[in-house]
Amino acid sequence: MTRESWQTRIGFILAAVGSAVGLGNLWRFPWMASENGGAAFLVVYLGVVLLVGVPGLLAEFTIGRRARRNPVGALRDLSDSRFWSAFGHVFVVTAVALLSFYSVVGGWILRYFAESFTGAYFADPGAHFAAIDYGAAAVGFHLLFLAATAVIVLRGVRRGIERATKVMMPAILVLLGGLAAWGLTLDGAAAGVAFYLTPDVGYLRANFLDILPAAAGQALFTLSLGAGTMLTYASYLGEDRSLAADGAAIAVLNTLVGVLAGVVVFPILFALGAGAGPAGPGALFVSLAGAFAALPYGQVVGAAFFGVVALAALSSSISMLEIPVAFLVDEYGVSRRRAVAGLAGLFAVTGSVVALDPDLFGFVAGPLVDLLLTGGLVGFMLFAGWVLGVDAVAELRAGAGALARSLATPWLYAVGVALPAFLMFTLVSALAAAAGVPVGPLSVFGLELDRTRVLLVVTALVAVASFLGLRRPQSVL
Repeated sequence: MTRESWQTRIGFILAAVGSAVGLGNLWRFPWMASENGGAAFLVVYLGVVLLVGVPGLLAEFTIGRRARRNPVGALRDLSDSRFWSAFGHVFVVTAVALLSFYSVVGGWILRYFAESFTGAYFADPGAHFAAIDYGAAAVGFHLLFLAATAVIVLRGVRRGIERATKVMMPAILVLLGGLAAWGLTLDGAAAGVAFYLTPDVGYLRANFLDILPAAAGQALFTLSLGAGTMLTYASYLGEDRSLAADGAAIAVLNTLVGVLAGVVVFPILFALGAGAGPAGPGALFVSLAGAFAALPYGQVVGAAFFGVVALAALSSSISMLEIPVAFLVDEYGVSRRRAVAGLAGLFAVTGSVVALDPDLFGFVAGPLVDLLLTGGLVGFMLFAGWVLGVDAVAELRAGAGALARSLATPWLYAVGVALPAFLMFTLVSALAAAAGVPVGPLSVFGLELDRTRVLLVVTALVAVASFLGLRRPQSVL
C-alpha cells in the first residue's frame, strides 16, 4: 500500500499548526491561566514552549521522518526492541484519551456557535452551561463534532487534512486578529491586558512548583507534543524539508495565536467587570459568554468568537484521529475507510461516557492528559538521544541550512540529557500531587531538605536509571 505524503510545504506547516492551535489556546489556556495567576502562568508557559517545546518538536520530527511510520511502528522499527514497541502503544492510548474529551468540548463549541445567533445563553450563562455541559445533549453534539472530524480524516492526508487546514488556519488568524483589535478598544480592557501580560513576581516565586507542571502540560498540549501527532505528521514528509525551519515556523505561529487568544479573552472579561472569571472547564462558556451578553452586537461577536474556536478545535481533532488511523493502516493494512469508521465508533462510545460524567471529564482533561503528554515527550526525547543518537543528528541536518546543521549536536545533548531530566522533575511533581502524596521537609543525616530538593533527588535517581538503562553505542553520551 502506497503511503500518503504532503503535497506542499505550506500544507504541512498549516496542518501541524492546526494541530497545535486548538482548544489548548482558546479554551484550556484561560482555564489554566485563571487558576495559576494569569501572567505568572504565561511566563512559565512561554519559557517551557521555547526551551522544551521546540526541541521536543524536533525530536518527534526526526523520529517520524526517519521511520515514515506511526508511533508504534516508528519506535519498533528504529530500535528493534519489544520495549519500545510496547511503549509506542502508549501514544495510541493517549490519542484515545485526548479525543474522548476533546470531542465533548468540540460539541459544546458547536452548540454555542449556533446559539450565539439567537442569544440563547445570554440571560444566565452559568445556569445555561450547567444545564447543557453533561448529559444527553452533550452526547449529541459530541457525536456531531466527531462526525465532522471523521469526514475530513476519511478523505486522507492531501485531500482531507491538508485542504481543510489551508482554509481553516488563515480564517482563524484573520478572525482572531479582528477580535483582538476590537477588544482592545473597550473601556477597561487595559486591566485585562495587565492581568495577562504583567506577571506578579512574588506570586510566581511563591507558587512556581505548582505552576510548573500545569504550564508544562499546557505547553505540550498546545504544541501537540507527547501524543505522537507531530511524529505522525512528519512521517509524511520528504527528505528535502528542513525540520528545524518547519519546527520554528510552527512554534512561532502557534505562539502568535496563543497570544492573540489571550488578548481577545482577558480584555473583554475585564472590560465588563468579570475579572478572570471562574476557573475550570466551563470558564470560557460562562465568563466570556456572559461578557458577550453585555456587549453591543453581542450575538455577532459571540458567533465570530465561537466560530473561530470551532475551526481551531476541528483542526486539532483531525490530528488526534489521524494517529490511531495511521496505526491501523501501517501496522495491519486496514483501509483508511474502515479504520476511520471503526475508530469513529470507538470514540463515539468513549466520548459519550466522558460526556455523561463530569468527574471523569475533569480527570481525563486535566491530570491524565498532562501526565500522558509529559511522559510521552520524555520517551521521545530519550529515544532520539539514546536510541537514534547520531542518526537523529543526521536526520535533523538533512535538508537543513547552515545554522540548523551547526546546532544539531547541541540539540541532541539537550533532548538526550537536560530536557528529559527537567520533564522528569515536572512529571514526578505532578505524580506526587495527583497521588496526594505530601512532599514536605525531609531530614537526612540531620540535613533538612525542602520540597524542591526532595523532588530533585527523586528526579535525579530516575533520570540516572533511565539513562543507564538506555545506553547504546550511538547514544548521546
